[in-house]
Amino acid sequence: MEIPVHCTLCPRRCGADRTRARGACGGGGKVKVAKAALHFWEEPCISGTCGSGTVFFSGCALRCCYCQNHAVSAGNFGKEISVERLAEIFLSLQAQGAHNLNLVTAGHYLPWVCEALRLAGDRLRIPVVYNTGGYETEEAVAALRGFVDIWLTDLKYRSPALAAEYSDAPDYFDVASAALRAMLAQAGPPMYDADGLLQSGVIVRHLALPNAGRDTRAVLDFLSGLPRGGFLLSLMSQYTPFYRAAEHKALARRISTYEYRRAVEYAVGLGLTDGYMQQRSSAKEEYTPAFDLEGV
Repeated sequence: MEIPVHCTLCPRRCGADRTRARGACGGGGKVKVAKAALHFWEEPCISGTCGSGTVFFSGCALRCCYCQNHAVSAGNFGKEISVERLAEIFLSLQAQGAHNLNLVTAGHYLPWVCEALRLAGDRLRIPVVYNTGGYETEEAVAALRGFVDIWLTDLKYRSPALAAEYSDAPDYFDVASAALRAMLAQAGPPMYDADGLLQSGVIVRHLALPNAGRDTRAVLDFLSGLPRGGFLLSLMSQYTPFYRAAEHKALARRISTYEYRRAVEYAVGLGLTDGYMQQRSSAKEEYTPAFDLEGV
């Protein structure tokens, strides 16, 4: 495994020498993990009854001002570990009964993660879920061929202005939509086991934000133009004003029932009915995991 000396792993392509310094993502020369545990709050076809074996990686290529995991993404909380230890964690989660291995925000540690998956090899017999904010390069998606079974990706914005204001990424839609097309081409349509657990495919998440109905509809318009049956839509209502959200007037409150209902009705009107619509009761802080180095 080669540590990048001019890092271009994420779309920011900051050029950091990761052997000497941290990149824009916060990542350095060793993989850093904040928590590894069974997680029960993903979509039902991911969490099932036994939970998803979730590994939360420290740092993030995005800078979302409302991130519910900001202690990890922005604060870079976590512990540096070896790739050998990471492979052990993968196998430990499987031994605990996880339905799948769920890699959360792993893109800036791509070489380390791929090496750990190689080390786990045939001993890892559960599907691998790549859980991402969507801000991924097409090269990263290609590099993960053969490692990832399920892509669990966000499509946060259509508007460059909103993406710039809320995530410091005006190119977000262009980057994320290209990555999404590559994920769809790689994974194929959703496939399930006899218990209804997803074994391969793509889930596209969109978090409906307050005062952003027009952008949500634009995202849904784009998704409606993709091949039908090729992915599951997860339209989420759980937005809560975490982190620095209150600095933005439009984000200083939770989404209203009316706003979310309009988003759901629009999605249904477009025929986007394969997937999940979220109960607003999920917009609670107790569903945000405590980052305490569990399992690391």
